[in-house]
Amino acid sequence: MNIVIDDLRGPEVAALLQDHLDSMKLHSPPESIHALDLDKLRKPEITFWSAWEDGELLGCGAIKELDPTHAELKSMKTDSRHLRKGIAEKLLIHIIEEARRRGYKRISLETGSMDAFVPARTLYEKHGFAECGPFGDYALDPNSMFMTKEL
Repeated sequence: MNIVIDDLRGPEVAALLQDHLDSMKLHSPPESIHALDLDKLRKPEITFWSAWEDGELLGCGAIKELDPTHAELKSMKTDSRHLRKGIAEKLLIHIIEEARRRGYKRISLETGSMDAFVPARTLYEKHGFAECGPFGDYALDPNSMFMTKEL
């Protein structure tokens, strides 16, 4: 698997991110959806990675710099044909290592509180993320769970 910084211009990435947004709509009310679309992911404070193997997109993830010491994990998504193969874990490890290399002291995330998000929360907990309160521009929301990891 090859993880690369992506310019968000390929049709495969656009389709995967649309699938991500569509799945959020199935599990979360509109006011609780914090996934970013292509335009919002193209901001200078966001770095987006895609994971590929033999020309096939496997998954993606990003970090958004909140301040020089704190980053937010965003847009973690595995293509449905590649679930349960360790793609998300490899992406998460890559992003955490990059956050450390950049000198961030903490990385945080928002995910859903519903049962559909249990696999994601389990992965984050396995890698040292713990529940926390809202951060950045987030507010308390019964449909959201906030997690953070000290680096």
